[in-house]
Amino acid sequence: MKIQNAFRIGLVGTLGVGLGLLILTSLATLSTIITYIGAALFLALGLDPAMSWLERRGLPRWAAIIIVMTGVGLLVAALVLAVVPIIVDQVSQLVDELPRIVARVNSEDWIEALKEQFPQVPIDEINAQITSGLTDFFTNPDKLSELAGGVLQVAVAIGTGVFAVIIVFILMLYFAASLNTMKRATYQLVPASNRERFADLTEQITQSVGRYVLGQVSLAAVNGILSFIFLSIIRAPFPAVLAFIAFLLSLIPLVGTLTGSIIIVLVSLIPGLGSPLTALVAAIYYLVYMQVEAYVLSPRIMNRAVKVPGAIVVIAALAGGSLLGILGALIAIPVAASILLIIKQVVVPLQNER
Repeated sequence: MKIQNAFRIGLVGTLGVGLGLLILTSLATLSTIITYIGAALFLALGLDPAMSWLERRGLPRWAAIIIVMTGVGLLVAALVLAVVPIIVDQVSQLVDELPRIVARVNSEDWIEALKEQFPQVPIDEINAQITSGLTDFFTNPDKLSELAGGVLQVAVAIGTGVFAVIIVFILMLYFAASLNTMKRATYQLVPASNRERFADLTEQITQSVGRYVLGQVSLAAVNGILSFIFLSIIRAPFPAVLAFIAFLLSLIPLVGTLTGSIIIVLVSLIPGLGSPLTALVAAIYYLVYMQVEAYVLSPRIMNRAVKVPGAIVVIAALAGGSLLGILGALIAIPVAASILLIIKQVVVPLQNER
């Protein structure tokens, strides 16, 4: 091989590696923006079925967008006005109760009860270590400064979250208004011979994603409303706060309802707030509810959204959560359904033709 050719190959290879690294670095740097775009597009697709329904009734696209967005805004405002004051009141009650809860936890009666129930566990040593750690924390200026820094970080995180919500909402408006235009522009990039098939697959995928979003929100709303009613009946501690947690976590497929149920049961066990009987009743209720959700509610609500085998649902949710966190877990199932649809309607027919 000539030296000039070797030099040329090495130069081209080095440039290729450098370009690849530049692309990966750019994607890592823009990961937050990409997440905002993905969340906004996902929400826009979730609202598109309602807009399309209004369009089929004769309304123009802009009027459908205004009606749907106004409805969503009124729903969110009503939820905020109805739930937030209750949550703020109950959180303030929880803060007021914390000293008494700590006092009950450190009481001799509670410690003796733990010793009787768990004789193999060194309760005295654990209590001494916790007490020593708390004393050192509150008497050490360095620890207090770390706490102040942590509070500042929490405030910054809250501000960043509010900014992210505003950005996602604005992007969602743009995507909802131009979704059909974006799809038509994408169709033009496909060869004319395959354009009709590509458009049909795209419409099926977007409809599945939209129905999935509406279905998941509906399941979460059912869980939140029933949780509030049930927790109020059994007089669980802070029912509005716990019901709101159940609603938020139920937006996460598979593990969301289970995680929210565990949190509610554990909160019901806190001395002075709940009782073992309340926690037991809550645990039984959520075990029954999860069966009803899995075999009655979910099939009825999600039967037209996505059709994915159970094993693939679990794998997709775990993979999506590992890659993109909560957003990844949310979009993993419709993405898996889209891949299965492409395999079924594109890959398999091509293999059968060979």
